[in-house]
Amino acid sequence: MKKGNKYFDLVKTYFIMFLGLLLYSLGWSLFLIPSQIVGGGISGIGVLVYYTWGIPVGVVYFIINAFLVIIAIKNLGASFGTKTIINMIVISILLTVLPQYLNKEIIKDTFLSAVLGGILGGFGLGIVFSQGGSTGGTDIIAMLITKYKRVSPGRIIMYCDVIIIASSWLVFHSAEKLVYGYVSMWVVSYSLDAFLSGANQSAQLFIFSDKWEELKDFIIKENHRGVTIIDGTGGYTNSPQKILMTVVRKRETSAIFKKIKEIDNKAFVSMGSVMGVYGEGFDPIKE
Repeated sequence: MKKGNKYFDLVKTYFIMFLGLLLYSLGWSLFLIPSQIVGGGISGIGVLVYYTWGIPVGVVYFIINAFLVIIAIKNLGASFGTKTIINMIVISILLTVLPQYLNKEIIKDTFLSAVLGGILGGFGLGIVFSQGGSTGGTDIIAMLITKYKRVSPGRIIMYCDVIIIASSWLVFHSAEKLVYGYVSMWVVSYSLDAFLSGANQSAQLFIFSDKWEELKDFIIKENHRGVTIIDGTGGYTNSPQKILMTVVRKRETSAIFKKIKEIDNKAFVSMGSVMGVYGEGFDPIKE
């Protein structure tokens, strides 16, 4: 049964990633490519080559990524993941086939095309990343450089995207399309962050109250969240103080604040957003 569950989870993961890759490819095929918008990543290079020599975006995407994968295997080993290779092949096929059937500009507004293409691309990447997948490309370049240089991977990817989009000037000689390329890059980044952190955004609460036991029982029994009790000392009064620390989803905080006000309206509460929470009751720890 456990083996069957393992295979089911594997199939489910790859199916969800395929949906993400499909959204990503649709963003390019429906909006960015027909509008001659060069976004970031290897797909952006594919668009440049397509409008210069007519080679399909998917073919260029595959050739460049295959070259990068060979270098990555030689320098990093094969441990960077089979998901990257599979996703690379799937995107290459999608970006070769879809533009052949979706090659008409369905929206005449270039700015709107940049936004819609960016949204689909960002959400698509978010789905892939949520399953622990990668699309290769500039991610591989970042991994190779960070092995030898102490540079932020995110900064490397950003530099690559900026250079790729700036290169569109050499093909289209249009400042307008250059700007739309950067708009698309920003929308992709924003949509990706919104997808990965929006619905599951969490908050860390520190609660200082003399009625900490009642509040602790409420959080544990009613909210079904864990609580850590910290022993503290008041800096002004020098009296001992119990501090409750808990991490909850942001959507749960309103009920907790309402209860705090009912039990002890003089309580002191500190709340901060956290980037990610992994473990029981939240997201599984990812590789």
